[in-house]
Amino acid sequence: MRVKICGITNIEDALDAVYAGADALGFVFYEKSPRYVHPDVVKEIVEKLPPFVERVGLFVNCEPNEVNDIMNFCNLSLAQIHFEVDDGFYEALNCKYIKVVRATSKEDIRRYRDDYRLVDAFVESYGGEGKRVNPSWFDGVDCSKIVLAGGLNEQNVLQMSKFGFYGVDVSSSVEKTKGKKDKMKVHNFIKGVLSGSI
Repeated sequence: MRVKICGITNIEDALDAVYAGADALGFVFYEKSPRYVHPDVVKEIVEKLPPFVERVGLFVNCEPNEVNDIMNFCNLSLAQIHFEVDDGFYEALNCKYIKVVRATSKEDIRRYRDDYRLVDAFVESYGGEGKRVNPSWFDGVDCSKIVLAGGLNEQNVLQMSKFGFYGVDVSSSVEKTKGKKDKMKVHNFIKGVLSGSI
């Protein structure tokens, strides 16, 4: 499974995650989030990253032109559209993107089934609260194009590996405080994912 560490706000946490084996880093551009980071800061972080790291911008309640501008300015590689939009929104993007399913029921899991998508537990604050998606909802579902987010930690991520997710996304459970990662928790989480992927 691929691993995304989300809610990165500083270069130290970014490099710690990459050297621990993270495939992707997530930057939150939602100003109401405690993990919000200004595009100027993200641009500086991205310039110092080694190659082959996916750089993901998380967007909530904004217009396509804002996504395009920030993605281009920060040199990001993937936009995570973390709110409900219509097809016209995606058509107006000039960058790669991933749709997000904020799941409230098992039926939600099958949304966008032909696309790679991120599945997160529904919370009013758009994630980052450590709420888990019910594992039983994935029984009998092809999870090979799903990135699972929400309430994952080094213990329960092993339990989820049996479903064959494309990847996992973690934020709050690997933090010291909101917006600051705990190096050991990041390492242990990634180690747990890799051990379950063998």
